[in-house]
Amino acid sequence: MSTRRATVAAGLIITGVLLLVIAFTTWYTVDESEQAVVITFGKAADTPVTESGLHFKLPWPIQHVEKLSKETFSLQFGYKQDSDGTLVAYDKETKMITGDEYIVLADLVVQWKIINPEKYLFNSQNPKEILHDATSASIRSVIGSSTIDSALTDGKAEIEAKTRELLTTLVTNYDIGIAIQGVKLQDVELPNSDVRAAFTAVTDARETRSTKINQAERYKNQRMNEAEGERDAIKSRAIGQKTARIEQALGDVALFNDLHAEYEKNISITRQRLIIETLEQVLPKAKIYIMNDEGETLKYLPLQQLDNQTPPPAEQKTEGGGN
Repeated sequence: MSTRRATVAAGLIITGVLLLVIAFTTWYTVDESEQAVVITFGKAADTPVTESGLHFKLPWPIQHVEKLSKETFSLQFGYKQDSDGTLVAYDKETKMITGDEYIVLADLVVQWKIINPEKYLFNSQNPKEILHDATSASIRSVIGSSTIDSALTDGKAEIEAKTRELLTTLVTNYDIGIAIQGVKLQDVELPNSDVRAAFTAVTDARETRSTKINQAERYKNQRMNEAEGERDAIKSRAIGQKTARIEQALGDVALFNDLHAEYEKNISITRQRLIIETLEQVLPKAKIYIMNDEGETLKYLPLQQLDNQTPPPAEQKTEGGGN
């Protein structure tokens, strides 16, 4: 009898445990920043659960859930940031050789996110380590094909672009469910302080040159604008003078035509009048006389004096003979 009771008690305990397991393993929650993969007997579902909230599944051990973040991660290559904010550099990791056989230290940040949770969980044992190694291979390959001058000065943007392109190709070939969002080259420097100072001076000189070139271009544009304005003003004045002279010439032609018509009517009189008018214009203060060379007593006629004389008053006449 006691054995039977013990068996019943054990069955009740097992049943209770199973009920608790079922109660606590048949539901799960997903945050807005998470995505979940439901795994059934070790096989992941084709479609991840991305909708936030409460979800249900079959109890463990039939199904269990792996949650992954949907946010963008940062891979710091060449340095680490401690919990207190201190940066720790790893020179051995960042030391590499340029195409012209100089040693430089290059560190960067890779932005990446999980786009396929199933491949991220099952296609590799440690996808983060694979990403780190792929980053190292990509930056070393790009730096190895670049010159030190380009790596330290104005070629950083091109190095970033090439590194991202190569890294994206490697991650795609590895098929580990990761997508590269961006590559930011933090710093490229020389291990020797003296050489580093020399290249800093070169960079400053190039920036100064660029500034001078920009200033010269602005001055050139300003002077060209002023010259074009002066040119347009000169053209405008020339067009105005041209128009005025044409109008004056047309007026002179019209006046000449009128004189010629009068001249044709009476040649001698018109000729004398033109001579007198011309003399008045040439010698405005001269006294003009009309001479008589026929042996008469009157040798000349003073025209100005005759013009200036006033006529004598008229005589008054009265009836009866006057006074």
